[in-house]
Amino acid sequence: MVPVSGDNGSLLGFHYRPIFELRRGRIVESIHFGAAAVVNSSGHLLAWYGGPRVVTFLRSSSKPLQALPFIERGGDNTFHLTSREIAIICGSHAGTDEHVAVIQGIQAKVGVQESDLLCGVHPVYHAPTAEAMKARDEVPTPNRHNCSGKHTGMLAHARMRGLPIADYVNPEHPIQQTVLETIAEMCGVPQAQIEIGIDGCSVPNFAMPLYNAALGFAKLCDPRGLSAERTAACHRITAAMMAHPDMVGGPGSFDTRLMEVCGGRMLSKGGAEGYLAMGIMAGALGADSSGIGIVLKIADGDLSIRKPNGELYNRVRPAVALELLRQLGAISEKELEALDEYGPVRPVTNWRKLVVGESRPVFTLQRPVGEP
Repeated sequence: MVPVSGDNGSLLGFHYRPIFELRRGRIVESIHFGAAAVVNSSGHLLAWYGGPRVVTFLRSSSKPLQALPFIERGGDNTFHLTSREIAIICGSHAGTDEHVAVIQGIQAKVGVQESDLLCGVHPVYHAPTAEAMKARDEVPTPNRHNCSGKHTGMLAHARMRGLPIADYVNPEHPIQQTVLETIAEMCGVPQAQIEIGIDGCSVPNFAMPLYNAALGFAKLCDPRGLSAERTAACHRITAAMMAHPDMVGGPGSFDTRLMEVCGGRMLSKGGAEGYLAMGIMAGALGADSSGIGIVLKIADGDLSIRKPNGELYNRVRPAVALELLRQLGAISEKELEALDEYGPVRPVTNWRKLVVGESRPVFTLQRPVGEP
């Protein structure tokens, strides 16, 4: 194990450790490795597991930060966007008819069309919607894509600034350069040190240490000390996501359920390949408490599992997230009970619904020396 110092210095680890296991009977059948970082808005590393300096892509967890420069420049006022519409720009929606209607509403206000989206097409995540579409011989289109809100927001940003929209996903496009600059500032990492990759939806994505991503979410939830425009934009985004969690995810989404149950205290935004970012609002843990960012990464990607009813779910990230919140004292027993379908500890059942084992987190957060 790499030694860990009590500050943000150079001894911090860059590694994954066992974080979640599945037992069948008395035998550990599978183990998932991961890492996590918990950071406050002042940049203090409050707790960690594994290496808080692990560098990996934020994937869709970056969406609230990608939306920030558009809102900061007044895009919501320019196009008279509602909180619901802001939330879906920051979200990964499930492709329901309701989600598509909200996307279409934004596009009408902005003056763009579904054909302008460069996100591609994938199968609809929401199983009942997918079945209904199949019954009426309807095929998925870009507006059903879980990233269509983000892409519509980027098109709106380009329209507002009078920029071309034909190649808005290009890393050299001014919109993407503005997003990169904003994320670098929020996360406290030089632009040159952010590794750029192309996301599943074709826009640039960002790899950085877990610590820095957590710092970005902490500032999003507690923007004291930032410019007046950025502070207002952070408040607008977090309020919209917490007020309309159904736009951030959708039916069955952990992000949606966590924000519904913990109303107004925290936000959650998952990403592909085992990434999850959460933010605890300033004042949520006490009158003078600062905002906190929590980021976790499951090393093997926590691939989705299909339930018998056809819905997809992730068994590792939600359970680890709830255990992180429990160890931090940021979630009540009543709230955990309301979220028990996600863990932290869950029975493993077979096709006859017999309990044959158990899945559970297997980590304890580390904290700076001298702190509880």
